[in-house]
Amino acid sequence: MKKLVYILFLFGIVTSCEDVIDVDLNDSKPRLVVDASFDKEEDSNQVMARVRLTTTKPFFSEQSSIIEDATVRVITEEGFVINLEYFREGLYTAPFPVETNKDYILEIIYKDETYTATEQLELVPSLEFVEQNDEGGFTGDEIELKAFFTDPANENNFYFFEGFSDRGAVYDTFFDEFFNGNSIFGFYTAEDLEAGDDVRFRLYGVDEQFYNFMFTLLQQSTDQSGGPFETQPATVRGNVVNITNPENFPLGYFRISEVSKLSYTVQ
Repeated sequence: MKKLVYILFLFGIVTSCEDVIDVDLNDSKPRLVVDASFDKEEDSNQVMARVRLTTTKPFFSEQSSIIEDATVRVITEEGFVINLEYFREGLYTAPFPVETNKDYILEIIYKDETYTATEQLELVPSLEFVEQNDEGGFTGDEIELKAFFTDPANENNFYFFEGFSDRGAVYDTFFDEFFNGNSIFGFYTAEDLEAGDDVRFRLYGVDEQFYNFMFTLLQQSTDQSGGPFETQPATVRGNVVNITNPENFPLGYFRISEVSKLSYTVQ
């Protein structure tokens, strides 16, 4: 009995001790994050310019990373200037006409530093129809959807594909090296997808640099539920550069895309 009491006494001493460990994290200087997507509908000659600006921030920081005081504009090949107006939550917007085979320069001025990127409009074929398979997945009872389009022949094309529903989002990239001029599809499935669910598909024309950028992001993303622009385990550089201070490089990308949209209700 004496031995048992002694052991319990020691156990009480050990479990009552707690050490507070301070973790010293190296906080790097915040970097500008640019999510600049200019989308042109198939039946329009205008793009809607959308530029969302934020900064990176320390892991435990509670401060907002939204940028509300930047100057954002687009300069056309002819020298015309389109100023983007601040909307909310770091988003700057403006509609303007756009043409193929012409350069458009995005210019961002933030904290006395100038960031730029140059892009051209990339066209896209139309999404045509959706094919539904009710016997997909490992169990053979999952719903799978394929959104088809026809790739133009005798040219190199790159695509970015999105599928959305209340069940989740799917992102993918395509290069037509192995299906040039043929019909191809974007694939969508989600857990618990069922009849009556509305699924929205979007197909964007992109250039090779954006294809490589997004392909790398998606390879790093083990869970796409948050989207490809969530925090990544490694830095992936985009096409925006800091011409004032190159070492303070930004993150993110500027693209101009024609987009094809298609909606489908699961049967």
